[in-house]
Amino acid sequence: MKKTQFLTLKYVFALTFLLAIKIGNSQNVNHLFVEANKLFQQKEYNKAIEKYLDIKKQNVESAELYFNLANAYYRTNKVAPSIYYYEKALQLDPNNTKIKNNLNIAKQMTLDNIEALPKSLGQRILENTIQKLSYNSWAYIAIAFSFLFAILFLLYHFSSETSKKRFLFVSSITSAILLLLSVAFAFNMYDLSKKNNFAIIFVQETSVKNAPTLSAEDIFNLHEGTKVQVLKSIDNWKQIKIADGQSGWIIDKELKEL
Repeated sequence: MKKTQFLTLKYVFALTFLLAIKIGNSQNVNHLFVEANKLFQQKEYNKAIEKYLDIKKQNVESAELYFNLANAYYRTNKVAPSIYYYEKALQLDPNNTKIKNNLNIAKQMTLDNIEALPKSLGQRILENTIQKLSYNSWAYIAIAFSFLFAILFLLYHFSSETSKKRFLFVSSITSAILLLLSVAFAFNMYDLSKKNNFAIIFVQETSVKNAPTLSAEDIFNLHEGTKVQVLKSIDNWKQIKIADGQSGWIIDKELKEL
């Protein structure tokens, strides 16, 4: 009995200790964030960047953190880091118009003017519907529909009125279909996020080659801040594709994956 009590107390103390560490880290992060924002307002942009990066080192990830970090880099005319962190912020909050506007402004600092390939009607419809939400959002919607289906089905099961029973049956079937569609959309968006592996060029200028060797022929040049899609990796080389469909190879240290 005493041994059981001792073990229970041991686990309680361990959990309390871990909770205290978590609370302490949270307070430290909040303090750093307030300090960084004050430095930004005082136009001490490089110092603000250091504080924001200190927060990031603690494995903290948020759209607000990345957005403020991008703003600070933009104020110091750092093209690649500003675009990189605006893109990171947009990944976490894809419908945020403020992030989108600032990203478009930052892109005006880039030298590469790449015309994107025209999109089909189907691609445009997908972008404006299913792809408006992340796979996490679709997963939450699926959970909501699962609860709705369970409630409607229980109400249908225990209802005695014929008209009400019919309505609840149709409603529960509809919610079940929407549940399945939401799950399918979530998986679709998850697969898309894995396939659409993007990166930002982080060197002032790089030559894109037709093969993953230094002696290969240069086919076109890219400059810092340009967004590329990473297709595959071989050793220290990345095969990339740009918006107009051209592809080639660059050394992996010349870009930073999102």
